[in-house]
Amino acid sequence: MPALAKSRPSRYRAGAMGLSRISLENFRKHAATQLAETAHFNLLVGENGAGKTNLLEALSLLGPGRGLRRANLADLARRPAPGDAPLPFAIGASLTEAGTVSARLGTYTEAGQPGRRLVRVNGAPASAASLAEWLALSWLTPAMDGLFTDSAGARRRFMDRMALALAPDHARRVNALEAALRERGRLLEHGGEARWMDAVEAQAAEHGAAVAANRAELVARLTDELSALPPEPFARPALSYRPGGPTDETALRAELARQRPRDRTAGRALSGPQRDELEVVMASNRQPAASCSTGEQKAMLIAITLAHGILAAAGRPSVLLLDEVAAHLDPVRRTELFARLRQGRAQVWMTGTELAPFAAIREEAAIWRVSGGKVERL
Repeated sequence: MPALAKSRPSRYRAGAMGLSRISLENFRKHAATQLAETAHFNLLVGENGAGKTNLLEALSLLGPGRGLRRANLADLARRPAPGDAPLPFAIGASLTEAGTVSARLGTYTEAGQPGRRLVRVNGAPASAASLAEWLALSWLTPAMDGLFTDSAGARRRFMDRMALALAPDHARRVNALEAALRERGRLLEHGGEARWMDAVEAQAAEHGAAVAANRAELVARLTDELSALPPEPFARPALSYRPGGPTDETALRAELARQRPRDRTAGRALSGPQRDELEVVMASNRQPAASCSTGEQKAMLIAITLAHGILAAAGRPSVLLLDEVAAHLDPVRRTELFARLRQGRAQVWMTGTELAPFAAIREEAAIWRVSGGKVERL
């Protein structure tokens, strides 16, 4: 893991929680980057391609999953020159509450195992899934602007990432469900014995029911938070969870057994949480989000992200990553965004090509200029 620079206490408001003493080594453009003296608002400013989003991506890997870009590990490691082998990378950060460090999180690769991501918590080996027990992460990136017109699978991943704020073991449940369904598909293809089918379907039903319950609870609680937010200036979305099959464990197990002939022909399970859908409409006129203007879709995404940020910050330290969000908002929406973020407990990280859009929070923010993978505190 990279060495840590000494730093003065982070500037947090009373009760606020987040990350401090952040270090990156050989991660994308960053050979050796350290960020100290973090605050509630943290701004990364620089030209396009400077390495700002790389920093957000690094922070997103302090949770389960593949991060905000869903990149392969080999693409994350820095290469000293074109054609060179990727170097082992490391990301570390301290969890801080009111300026006091409560834990140290780290994720890294080792030479000879570039495809294996390792995790440490307080210096001890840990699983990637366990990171959700320590830190709740939310993010919004330009690549997510097409979420409502994307596939149902993209929206399921969106739900699953947010569900980690409520159920830290959700990633484990999703992975176990997918593994059970893959094994069921293999057994169906090769004519596996009934007793093995029964066993694997029991596993799929157990984990599938837990996944469905977590998704349903997430949507219900997001709906409550969204109803408490003012409808303007961000368009208020209405969310609904549409199950792809039975959500009760016993009923799901029976459905899987009943549909073996159909699923054998299809080559996949056609009922279950792997077919769930998140439906979003504009609350004011019930227009499907996919049919709304790009501006309305962006506003609804921001509203969902803000609502999730409130849920995520209810217990564990929470971090909200917003990539290039301010530049695409008019002054009224930008002012309201900063006001809502200021009221929340989640630590906020934002990127931008210039400081002007952040004038309203400049005096209270920690600011770094990023250029060519190097970072300078302003």
